Amino acid sequence: MTTALWIELGYAVHLGAAIAASLHSIRIKREAASALLWLLIIWSFPFVGVLTYVVVGVDRIAAQSRLRARSRRAFGDSRREREAAERAMADWRGVRECRCALPEGEWARALHRALDVLLPDEPLLGGHEVRVLVTGDDAYPRMFEAIEGARSHVHLQTFILAHDDSGRRLMDLLLERARAGVEVRLLFDRFGSTPSVLSGFVHRWRRAHPRLRLAGWTLAKPWRRQFQLNLRNHRKILVVDGRVAFTGGMNISDVNLTRPGRAADRDFHFEVRGPVVQELQYSFLNDWHFMTGEPAERLLCAEHFPPQSAVGTNLVRVINGEPTEESETLPDIVFALLAAARRQILLVTPYFVPTMDILRVLRAAALRGIEVKILVPKYNNHVYAGWAGRSFYESLLTAGVQIVERAPPFLHAKALIVDDEVAMVGSANLDSRSLRLNYETNLLVWGPDFIGRLKSAVLDEFACGEAIDTSAWLQRPGRHRWIERAAALLSPVL
Repeated sequence: MTTALWIELGYAVHLGAAIAASLHSIRIKREAASALLWLLIIWSFPFVGVLTYVVVGVDRIAAQSRLRARSRRAFGDSRREREAAERAMADWRGVRECRCALPEGEWARALHRALDVLLPDEPLLGGHEVRVLVTGDDAYPRMFEAIEGARSHVHLQTFILAHDDSGRRLMDLLLERARAGVEVRLLFDRFGSTPSVLSGFVHRWRRAHPRLRLAGWTLAKPWRRQFQLNLRNHRKILVVDGRVAFTGGMNISDVNLTRPGRAADRDFHFEVRGPVVQELQYSFLNDWHFMTGEPAERLLCAEHFPPQSAVGTNLVRVINGEPTEESETLPDIVFALLAAARRQILLVTPYFVPTMDILRVLRAAALRGIEVKILVPKYNNHVYAGWAGRSFYESLLTAGVQIVERAPPFLHAKALIVDDEVAMVGSANLDSRSLRLNYETNLLVWGPDFIGRLKSAVLDEFACGEAIDTSAWLQRPGRHRWIERAAALLSPVL
């Protein structure tokens, strides 16, 4: 074939692939901005644009969410069957029914009714003790102590399992418990734990002991033509013997610990005791069943759901965010909380790339005279996210929102406190990935004692930051504006 014929063939292949990718983008993308940006990329970069769309843009939420939804429904059906046949599951149903709670006050109850519609399968339960743990210096000793005392099982779910001292210490401890006869299940995200997977660290522990079982979450299977970088499992859950749970923003990594010459990343984790431990247990087992296929009848057993009693005064609700075709639960909940505010909103997030709806509700709150304060890191570990977040500052600052950038060490904490009455904490960041593409677990907590301790921790972080001056920000260099807008343009791609 002549060079001209090769060029014509290449052009025909590119044209066909570009048309197919364009039609797919128009059909799948829910936002016009996202579809238009992908069309620009597809047609501007021959072959590379189509390949980029296949690898990054095709999130396959529709197909994968249907698969996940079928698994979730089947697991729920198994639970309901066992509620009738097994005392343990009947006890859990009884706890759900008798511990269902209502917050005090008409404002709180009106918000609760809205959340009931959004979370029909995750009730608000009373009788909890919730401890605030700041950085791994607080969290890891409590978590490792609980694991050391395990007698029945340890269930751990993390986004990052690092190949470092913290990862090795955890795995040594889990292996010791497995050898002592404790059932250990560890679910990690393969994308988040890529270095540990590639280095062979994970494989080493797979062969350590039959009671130490590891599973990697991934919905990317190249041999099935699934090139997927989205749909990550970003949850962090530890449940020990069905009686104590830990959840929040911390992965398993040395960055969470104070070391010589380096301060710990700033992060929040939470120790929970009370009936909602069973909800976190069920969330973990649901994911484990989906990824491993371990039979539901083996997972939904008495050992995993021991009887629970009230141990505190806080009301707690689990919020499991998942990408679905039908709804966007996490964005709707964040919007509902922000829209309900009457006096104050305190928001802490490492990655601030909000949806337009959330941006508008933050502006509207400030314009109504509500105190709105947002804390973000001064220097972001993902440079793109930091620049993209700054593109929203001007709109918020001019409406009266206070934005504070925390000085290093890196801020990885996530928290939202509304009117000193309700708080949302957990694994989800305030960006499109967490709100729409990740599997996340948050807690919604009512209770003055917990809110007071959390607010104290949040204000400590605010005190280490510097507020953005609106007039100075409006005078920032033009090149910064270009970088911010360029980074923000890519946010619809995700």
